[in-house]
Amino acid sequence: MHEFTAELRARLAEAREELRRAGESGDEHGVQIASGRLDNLKRLAADHGINPEAEEEAE
Repeated sequence: MHEFTAELRARLAEAREELRRAGESGDEHGVQIASGRLDNLKRLAADHGINPEAEEEAE
C-alpha cells in the first residue's frame, strides 16, 4: 500500500502544480482540466483512507 500512497501523493502534487501554472498563465481551460484532475485524485485518496492534504508521512 505504501507504493500506492506514494504514487497517489506524487500525482496530487503534479496536479496542484499544473493548476498553479495554468492559473499563473491565465489558461482558464487548463485550470478547469487541472481542477477536475485534482478533484478526481482527492476523491480516490478519500476512497482509500488517504488524507490528500497531508505530506508524505515518515514510516
